[in-house]
Amino acid sequence: MNRLTLAAATFAVLTSCSQAVDPVVPITPEPSTSTELTDTSLILPLPTNTTSPITEADLRQRTKILSDDAFEGRAPGATVGEQTADWIAAEMQRIGLTPAGENGSWFQTVGMVEQTLDENASSLSFSGGVSGEVFPVTLREDAVLWTKKQDRGEGSWQDSELVFVGFGVVAPEFGWNDYEGLDVDGKTVVMLVNDPGYAREDEYFKGKAMTYYGRWTYKFEEAGRQGATGAIVIHETAPASYGWDVVANSWSGALADLVRADQGANRTLFEGWISEETARALFAEASLDFSEMKRRAKTEGFAPIDMGNLTTSGQFVQSIETKESRNVVGMLPGDTAPDEYTLFTAHWDHLGKKSEEREGEPTLDFYRYDIFNGAVDNATGTSALLEIAEAMKAETLDRSALFLAVTLEESGLLGSAFYAENPTVPLNQVVAGLNMDAMQPIGRTKDMVVVGYGASELEDLLKAHLDATDRVILPDPTPEAGYFYRSDHVSFAKKGVPMLYADGGLDKRDGGVAAGKAAADTYRAQAYHKPMDEYSEDWDFSGMQEDVTALYTVGLKIAQSSDWPTWYPGNEFEAIRQASLAERE
Repeated sequence: MNRLTLAAATFAVLTSCSQAVDPVVPITPEPSTSTELTDTSLILPLPTNTTSPITEADLRQRTKILSDDAFEGRAPGATVGEQTADWIAAEMQRIGLTPAGENGSWFQTVGMVEQTLDENASSLSFSGGVSGEVFPVTLREDAVLWTKKQDRGEGSWQDSELVFVGFGVVAPEFGWNDYEGLDVDGKTVVMLVNDPGYAREDEYFKGKAMTYYGRWTYKFEEAGRQGATGAIVIHETAPASYGWDVVANSWSGALADLVRADQGANRTLFEGWISEETARALFAEASLDFSEMKRRAKTEGFAPIDMGNLTTSGQFVQSIETKESRNVVGMLPGDTAPDEYTLFTAHWDHLGKKSEEREGEPTLDFYRYDIFNGAVDNATGTSALLEIAEAMKAETLDRSALFLAVTLEESGLLGSAFYAENPTVPLNQVVAGLNMDAMQPIGRTKDMVVVGYGASELEDLLKAHLDATDRVILPDPTPEAGYFYRSDHVSFAKKGVPMLYADGGLDKRDGGVAAGKAAADTYRAQAYHKPMDEYSEDWDFSGMQEDVTALYTVGLKIAQSSDWPTWYPGNEFEAIRQASLAERE
């Protein structure tokens, strides 16, 4: 393939190539069946199509382009951010893919609601503690606050009693219920991040590996199901697997959600995180020892604990704007089984621009007036998606290959969840899928890591390729981080589709495990969900080229085969898959 060239820094404002009616959410843009693309030469010149194999140069240049300031952090729904989708569609067209979105277009319209908290007018405080004083918190520094209510610009709560509910988990299959015997009507629940298995360091739940019960998404959803007024998760770096700065960056400014039919009626009035330091002080105000409460929370038979006379009061003031974003969908039709599909996914979005809106200067040294370009997360994966598409275009395929660049991953895997609920091809005709997210431009490694290792026969295909190239397949070294539930493959796994999420490992050929771990730790501490996730000319794409080649090889094997890879027996998604395949018969 020709090396891509970066265009001028100034972007023209592009309009969507086509918009399609979404039959699920209450948004009705004018439908269009046009597949003609907006003139993307205003973004960058597109090279002529070639058929060379996957190259470092192309992976580098696409990553560089997608993480340029000109896309302003690839924010979904933003005028400039949505130009990313146009650029991806133009690349798919240049490569020679067929549009596979709605109404014959490249796109699937995703209705979204953007809610932006007015931090100057919003507040969170606690009172009733042993000091007898109001215990205020500073937003972003001590806490983050938001609401999932899509039908109101403001809301308030007064003297809502605090209850510590351990991990906030109701898991009947594990015999665990942190809400046992508790009526939370009018109350605010306070809970730990991760799940009891992580805290116990034994084989309970899934041991060190996070289950979905450990995810913050589940905890807030469960608090809503229980009928609480508010829900607060306590941040700790180790069980969360990221620092407080990631929380402050990810839950500030404009927050996106799908358009909900109930407008958030099933959620608590407010949701938020508090820092560990704030939590320790808060528990002391309730005459409770935080470390002792953590010990109790991991004990079987844990019962919720009232936090003395401690209550919370506060208010939110927010702007609400209904917008649209887009998934981008392209396809290479198969020759003999065109109605069977190999799926490739990557998310194109990131965090956009984060402007400081509070009065005065920011108090956090990691926070800058800047663009969150997300070079690793996920310009790399989107680059890989397109590179695989271009390489596969030169092959003869029995099955069709479906290439899906999804939006709103950073907002909770929303774009992939929307597609999984509204697929443009039946998911029981998707044979298997491969997901690419935050790939590593750190040079060659001896290994590839499979997130959620031990799940499906896709790992056997990957292992065969790695064995032939003097590499090894390894499980995720940090299963407690819950990465399996933090990327788009899980949206399809929940529908039964066998999915593979694999990336370069840590055992660098130049420097070994120590060098690989140092690189991963540095990225997580200094760049993940920060403005510092910037492209660098010093990055080494040789390892990423090998990783993408491995994924391409697995995908090509599926596309040129009649086999249907399965989940391993006993996998949590196996029964879902069997039921969906039965519908085809």
